[in-house]
Amino acid sequence: MEQVTQIVAELAANAVTHGRFPGRDFQLLIYVVGHTLRIEVTDTRDDRSPRLRPPSEDGEAGRGLLLVEALADKWGVAVGRRPRKTVWAEVALSHRDPAGRAPVARAAITQGTPG
Repeated sequence: MEQVTQIVAELAANAVTHGRFPGRDFQLLIYVVGHTLRIEVTDTRDDRSPRLRPPSEDGEAGRGLLLVEALADKWGVAVGRRPRKTVWAEVALSHRDPAGRAPVARAAITQGTPG
C-alpha cells in the first residue's frame, strides 16, 4: 500500500499548501467500495482547482499531481457546497480475504471542519 500512502501524502500536502484558508482546515476520507479504495481530500478553496502542469526543471515543487496521476487508477476534482472542493483518487484493490469477500474498510481523519 505504499502507492496509497504516497497519494494520501501528496493530496494532503496540496490541501495544506494550496487549499487552506485562515481558520479553515481540510478533511481526509479513505474508504473501500467493492474492489476500489477511494481517497478524498476536501478543502475550502474552490477557487483554486488543481491541474496538471509540467514542473520546472530547477524547482522542487509541482510534481505532486504528476505522482497522483502515475499512481492512481483515476483521479479528479468535485466541487461541493461553496466554498468546498474535493480532490479524489481511486486505486483498484486486487486482494481478497480467505473467504473470498471483497475488502471493506472505512476511515475518516479530520483536521478541523471545512467550511
